[in-house]
Amino acid sequence: MPIKAIIVDDERLARTELKKLLALHPEILIIDEASNVDEGVEKIDLSHPDLIFLDIQMPGKTGFDLLAELERSPKVIFTTAYDEFALKAFEVNALDYLLKPIDPKRLADAIQKLQAEIVLERASLSGNQRGPLSESDQVFVKDGEKCWFVKLQDIRLFESVGNYAKVYFDTNKPLILKSLNALEDRLDDRVFFRANRKHIINLHWIEKIEPYFNGGLLVELKGGEKIEISRRQTVKFKEMMSF
Repeated sequence: MPIKAIIVDDERLARTELKKLLALHPEILIIDEASNVDEGVEKIDLSHPDLIFLDIQMPGKTGFDLLAELERSPKVIFTTAYDEFALKAFEVNALDYLLKPIDPKRLADAIQKLQAEIVLERASLSGNQRGPLSESDQVFVKDGEKCWFVKLQDIRLFESVGNYAKVYFDTNKPLILKSLNALEDRLDDRVFFRANRKHIINLHWIEKIEPYFNGGLLVELKGGEKIEISRRQTVKFKEMMSF
């Protein structure tokens, strides 16, 4: 099965040169291209590529801004004329970082790495890209200048903070501009449970459960957080967990 890719770069000549290099890799199918971030977001949301070849410095918005606007992040290979963004690119778990002019050998190495990852993921994913976000899906989280790619299975807790949600993974707690209701609509309810008005918990991260005030429950997550399950949600929780 070919790997569907989109090129996002504001320089037409750079897109043309990359397409010439990729002609030597028939496993990569270029399905579209875009010259700016807004066009790129629109085309990525429409065609759900496996991979983006993404320039960083573009007029108006950067490649990092593009990733922050995507709901589900494909694999990313950055292509740029500047090496100053390399560290930040790898902080967000980009698959690779290619400096222009792109070296054919470096491109081949990046594609080999990509193929190995996609083979593993296709073996484990159902392939349903339009349903709820599954545990294996990877999302892009941006908070100020910091950004991460995170698998949902590694997120143990979402906490409402006004119009934002705090995302708990590893030792990080970035804020994203999403309401808890919007998150709940997109998450797999077999894994992510609305414990109360302010919290959604990952059921797989529960370490301890004990009775709590007013007929509710208190759960302790493996990260150490203690979250109250409201009395109303406790009924649903017990049904789900087969109490």
